[in-house]
Amino acid sequence: MSAFSKPQEQSQIPFLVVMSGLVLLAWFSLWLWDRSPHGRYLDHDYLGAVSVMQIPTVMPLFVLGWTLMVVAMMLPTTFPLITLFRGIVRKKDESTQLIVLLLAGYIGVWAGFGLVVHLGDWGLHMLVDRSAWLTANAWLISAGTLFLAGVYQFTDLKYRCLDECRSPYSFVMGHWRGRSPRAESFGLGLHHGIYCIGCCWSLMLLMFAVGHGNLAWMFLLGVVMGIEKNVPWGKHLSRPLGILLIGTGISLPIVMLFS
Repeated sequence: MSAFSKPQEQSQIPFLVVMSGLVLLAWFSLWLWDRSPHGRYLDHDYLGAVSVMQIPTVMPLFVLGWTLMVVAMMLPTTFPLITLFRGIVRKKDESTQLIVLLLAGYIGVWAGFGLVVHLGDWGLHMLVDRSAWLTANAWLISAGTLFLAGVYQFTDLKYRCLDECRSPYSFVMGHWRGRSPRAESFGLGLHHGIYCIGCCWSLMLLMFAVGHGNLAWMFLLGVVMGIEKNVPWGKHLSRPLGILLIGTGISLPIVMLFS
């Protein structure tokens, strides 16, 4: 069978059970971590207490927590592409390795994004600590994050990335030739991760408004992003969600000013 042929229908249940187990393990690990003495590393507010000298040792813990969050929230949204890719490479002796490389590329991109946003958030904490006005009005940052996430819901980039993510077969066929299986598998994961970030980065930043350890908020956002990416009517959710986020971002300052 050609690498470009749509794979024949087959049972994906055992594979989906394994993938679902990985996701559940990530959720369970986050739950345990949040209740451990090290739960502060799931709360971005603790970044404000981190000094420059501590960054090399502390930041990897924040990024690890972020990566677990990505596995719990974002990996289920990419199951259609992963199962399709498994169908294409299932007859290869190295099929398991190729799937692992795909996952490594996908999760690696998100981990890199997590490092960038955590460093940016740490810098923002440093800025707030040096400004009495910002310290007294730190809620403006949450309002701005909500407003930014809402505005992004209406951008062309958001919808171009969603179109890529909603067409897993076309996406795989556009990035898979089968000539260098290992490199192409990893590259496929990288490219899919980049488009996934393009879909969801602004919604993921909302985690900084509530803290990574809020599992209920994480689950709700994960469901919303999964619907946006994979459910046929998901495209009709993006704009109402954007209106809700913009409205919340605007109303928060009004509430704070008159409270």
